[in-house]
Amino acid sequence: MDPSIQILFLWRNDKTVVIGRFQNPWSECNTQKMEEDGIKLARRHSGGGAVFHDLGNTNFTFLSSKETYDKHTNNKIITKALKHFDVDAFASGRNDILVTTSDGEKKISGSAFKETKDRAFHHGTLLINADMSKLGLYLNPNVKKLQSKGITSVRARVINLKDLNPEITHENLCAQVIQEFFNYYETTAPIEILDHEYLKTIPALNEHYKKLSDWNWRFGEAPQFGHQMSERFTWGLMEVHLDVQKAFVEKAQIFSDSLHPEMIEQLMASLSKIPYTREAFHTAIQAVARDLPMIEDYLTEFEEWICKEIS
Repeated sequence: MDPSIQILFLWRNDKTVVIGRFQNPWSECNTQKMEEDGIKLARRHSGGGAVFHDLGNTNFTFLSSKETYDKHTNNKIITKALKHFDVDAFASGRNDILVTTSDGEKKISGSAFKETKDRAFHHGTLLINADMSKLGLYLNPNVKKLQSKGITSVRARVINLKDLNPEITHENLCAQVIQEFFNYYETTAPIEILDHEYLKTIPALNEHYKKLSDWNWRFGEAPQFGHQMSERFTWGLMEVHLDVQKAFVEKAQIFSDSLHPEMIEQLMASLSKIPYTREAFHTAIQAVARDLPMIEDYLTEFEEWICKEIS
């Protein structure tokens, strides 16, 4: 983009959890439930917490030069658009747009930001008719002993704009935000529709899209964390400690009262320096089972348990 031009980008994601730049997907999300339900995971370049997107959630992005960037102006454009629908909204703190209800203040928009040497962007959500039941399904991680060194989301009380005015839709709210954007800058511009075919015509943008789609960005950029888990089997207690960096198990330690120390030694070696994925754990444990066929049933039981834990 030309940083001298003010750009407004309006967009939606269908059934996607979006995490912040320095967040850990395993501590923020129920990744197993997401996989079962076909929910995508995306990691953005900006900071902030984890959010669930569906087609009831409209997103805005303001792009500008670093010098002309002004989040107060951007928030004003959004709140003026909402005022058109008799919704009195106001910016609160650094990230949020709130409304006052009979049940107290509730959030209808959250934002995140990023700046580079010469550019800046501000993007946020607008909850129009989002399925709130999905928030608890996908944003609450399974209970596990996982100590993350990344950023943790702060849960907030939220409300859909449809509950405040049933006439609000994605289409009419977008049209009003566009109008307020034009009004503020006292000009108009052609509205461009961006899709996958358009994406393919810009090689640099297409390459960036591929990078953001890749597992190494979405999961591999997780901050360092430790995962501790334990289970008692009929053949012994297994206490596993994993040190994970960039979604790679740097070190695996296992403490056990099993009568097969060779199994413990081989598991610690095979589970170190591998990706933090079920597929990698399956491959590593199967290799140990081939070396120790006399206790293959132990290893099969161990594999079923630990693969559920890490997912």
